[in-house]
Amino acid sequence: MPALELISAPKMESKKKSKQSPFYEEKKKKKSKTEQVENDEAVAGIERGSSKRKLSKAAVGEETSPKKKKKKKSWDSDVEEEKSAKIVARKYEEEEDDDEEGGEEEGEVEVENPNAISNFNISAALREKLKTKGIEALFPIQAMTFETVYKGFDLVGRARTGQGKTLAFVLPILESLTSGQHAKDRSKSYGRLPSVIVLVPTRELAKQVHSDFEVYGGSVGINTCCVYGGAPYGPQEHALRRGVDVVVGTPGRIKDHIERGTLNLKSLKFRVLDEADEMLNMGFVDAVENILGKVEDASKVQTLLFSATMPIWVKQIAAKFFKPDRKTVDLVGDDKMKASRSVRHIVLPCFYKARAKVIPDVIRCYSSGGRSIVFTETKNDASELAESLPGKARALHGDIQQSQREVTLAGFRSGKFSILVATDVAARGLDINDVQLIIQCEPPRDVETYIHRSGRTGRAGNTGVSVMMYDRKKQYMISQIEMKAGVKFERASPPQPADIAKAAGLTAVEGIMSVTDSVLPIFRHSAENLLKTGGVSPIDLIAKALAKLSGYTEVKKRSLLSSQEDTVTLILKSGKVMHSSTYAFTILRRIIPEENMAGISGMSLTSDGMAAVFDVPSEHVDLFLAGQNNADGVDIEVLESLPELQVRNDQSRGGGFGNGYGRGGRGGSSYGRSRGGASGGGGGFRQGGGTGSRGGRGGSRGTPRRRW
Repeated sequence: MPALELISAPKMESKKKSKQSPFYEEKKKKKSKTEQVENDEAVAGIERGSSKRKLSKAAVGEETSPKKKKKKKSWDSDVEEEKSAKIVARKYEEEEDDDEEGGEEEGEVEVENPNAISNFNISAALREKLKTKGIEALFPIQAMTFETVYKGFDLVGRARTGQGKTLAFVLPILESLTSGQHAKDRSKSYGRLPSVIVLVPTRELAKQVHSDFEVYGGSVGINTCCVYGGAPYGPQEHALRRGVDVVVGTPGRIKDHIERGTLNLKSLKFRVLDEADEMLNMGFVDAVENILGKVEDASKVQTLLFSATMPIWVKQIAAKFFKPDRKTVDLVGDDKMKASRSVRHIVLPCFYKARAKVIPDVIRCYSSGGRSIVFTETKNDASELAESLPGKARALHGDIQQSQREVTLAGFRSGKFSILVATDVAARGLDINDVQLIIQCEPPRDVETYIHRSGRTGRAGNTGVSVMMYDRKKQYMISQIEMKAGVKFERASPPQPADIAKAAGLTAVEGIMSVTDSVLPIFRHSAENLLKTGGVSPIDLIAKALAKLSGYTEVKKRSLLSSQEDTVTLILKSGKVMHSSTYAFTILRRIIPEENMAGISGMSLTSDGMAAVFDVPSEHVDLFLAGQNNADGVDIEVLESLPELQVRNDQSRGGGFGNGYGRGGRGGSSYGRSRGGASGGGGGFRQGGGTGSRGGRGGSRGTPRRRW
């Protein structure tokens, strides 16, 4: 198998080193050798500025003088030159300080951005269209792949989600078709065969990629058509008969059109696989390989593949269908951090049944009023949760008709509603601006899914937050995701009254400040009466108004362990190491009446074993706090924030994350056997996986549990 030629990702240089760019070096080479030496002496040891700092021509000119070059150096002249160099250096430092303050001196030279669109073979029309979209420079994956694609090489591109992979193939393909190597061969006649096919995993992503080709291709005369399942064949067949340059679609529908004879690949110049890893996860392996194999002369077709992760199948596709001189641009490489770096990754304990009440508070505390996407595992969960959430929330899943899905997405994009509850299949690959928060109702079935879900926020240079909920049974999966995705989760407690009130108050204040002065006279009389008869201070009256506006008029305690309402989390300390939760229960039975012990739930030990954390009903809190007086050395307190806890090893209950198509480990059965604790382990999700180890022996016989 030919080795892939790897184009390494550039190291992230600090801003202080930006003047060492090729553009700056080219300008330095224009100076004489003597000028370079003296300039180096003058600015030696001086810290360089940011990439946008300017270098004054006047200051550079003062560093050297032709007359000084002809003088014979003496010890005195060396001292004088050293003093002169110090003066120049001081001026250089002062000039850089001025630049930091935003001042711009006459005669300054700006260091050019190497990724500026003017540095690439992009036509004037396409460049103008990019500028109307606010794009002045390419993202790293776009900049590093442009010339490779434009010159005709096959390419495997890898970058984290949200880094602009779509334009990484759209731009060079458009240029190749209109002004590059394929410009002369491209037909413009009615009924022309497509030059490009793009395979994507979902209908929503197909529409997004089609939109990009339509927007940018329209400015250079490229016609595009989008085909996907769930839509009638008639309009798609009519578009193909009329003639198109680019066809974007899902593997299943493109395969159907090829077999029906309505899509002919004889004139193909490019074939693109976008989100290739997701096509594997969604079961499109056979369809994709079938489509790639339909090309009669693959040597005349350029193949591009883009993916956020690199499972074995993606590498096999490259080996089987790509040319031997293919290139690989990998912006992830061996970096352990596979998920987006612009996203804050948080885990939050929450019982499954409590999520409908907790999610609105999580959104209130973390979204800052922006858009939020909530991921569920099943279509039924998505529909039920969307209905139960307060305010405007909409569901998006495979059972919803395509026309309604398009209406839902359009409403979400335009801001008609701010919460989208979706399944992976429906929301995979979505690129929507200003999604500030991702909520995952439970840990996903594989790490790649976590990477893709969390990548729906923090896109295109923005930042975002991903909150993953879990219960005690799934707690062990947190460390697995951390290890395989390379993320470090923040452990957060469920939003408490103070957190919710603060966030709600800020939103209410923004609402108040947005009220125009023209309506004030209408309410001034009522406000005056309220101040006179309110019976509380003006500050308290405003506080009440904010509470009412925010809808937060009732304070309910919430467990830090499970997010259940009317439950309080306590911490028990005895001054000794507790080797198991049994030790904590033994202490409590000595000081708490037996009839109140039944209310204890979620008993967990801290990571150092010096304390135990547990939940009790709100009405029993005082009883437990008073109980500590019945035993020496026992301390019970209300917990304000959750400490690091020992991880419950429940992995034996199931197969965990499989390493491939192989089975996960066998768990105990809950369907009548005395061995059973929980249901059997799930299978793997990536090719090449072997059979997992058998699950550990379960507990007593139980009732069937809901599969997660």
